Amino acid sequence: QVQLVESGGGLVQAGGSLRLSCAASGRTFSRNPMTWFRQAPGKDREFVAQTSWSSDCYADSVKGRFTISRDNAKNTVYLQMNSLKPEDTAVYYCAAKDTYTNYKCYVNTYEYDYWGQGTQVTVSS
Repeated sequence: QVQLVESGGGLVQAGGSLRLSCAASGRTFSRNPMTWFRQAPGKDREFVAQTSWSSDCYADSVKGRFTISRDNAKNTVYLQMNSLKPEDTAVYYCAAKDTYTNYKCYVNTYEYDYWGQGTQVTVSS
């Protein structure tokens, strides 16, 4: 049984940094797309960043501030978030995908097979 477990969320002031982690178990995802989404209150879940063996991609709203990375030995994906803004406040979810095409950025929630439970990030002004 595949499980994705996020950690690292919390409360931070605007301009601060946080590092989220997503640990996968039940299978390895060394080449598969693994992705961070987020959902703010009253809004749809939105794409943040994806990493795969072929390339990474980011939402325009986080480019230059967030960095996604992975440690295949630990089956873990990270999201380093710098220069945080109040509008980054959301529950952040990790997702993974079984099938994929190289060099494609998967930005829709329905394209993913596995989800974590989410971790809350709150940025105060």
